[in-house]
Amino acid sequence: MLLGLDVSTSVTGFTVIDESGKLVETFPVIMKNEKRFFKKCARIKDTLTVLAERYDIKLVYIEEPFTFFKSGGSSAKTMAKLQSFNGIVSWICLEMFGIEPVHISSAKARSTLGIKIPRGSNTKKLILDHVLDKEPCFEVQYTRHGNPKQHYYDMADSWVIAKAGYSIWKKQTS
Repeated sequence: MLLGLDVSTSVTGFTVIDESGKLVETFPVIMKNEKRFFKKCARIKDTLTVLAERYDIKLVYIEEPFTFFKSGGSSAKTMAKLQSFNGIVSWICLEMFGIEPVHISSAKARSTLGIKIPRGSNTKKLILDHVLDKEPCFEVQYTRHGNPKQHYYDMADSWVIAKAGYSIWKKQTS
């Protein structure tokens, strides 16, 4: 089994796929209301513990956190917190599964899957649309206004990381 993670301190997306590349499970851990940093880490550890009991995870792919500033983006403080959280989650994965996670940028994951995002487009929407188009088992719940609930974007991102990781792994083993 392969695990793909989209790590964030507000919502972390998890996707498990099998050795043939088929989706097994995808879900979010929503931590928006939790203010304490290490409580969030504990929530992720608890989730990974359940996954370790449920599946024989052999590969872990984690989306790299942003490392550059862009207009209207996250502050340095937010980026530092996200990088710390990503590092802790990576360490927990190493401890839990006994394998070093592979970090992959969102750009590399998208290009590996042939996803093109035109400049100025709504990236999150295009990623979710791609996953809905390619993955029949991926279902989305909508708000009363007809928009996808926010955590589905994180789940879609984790699916992209998992599928790109699977593609990279297949190329390395063939």
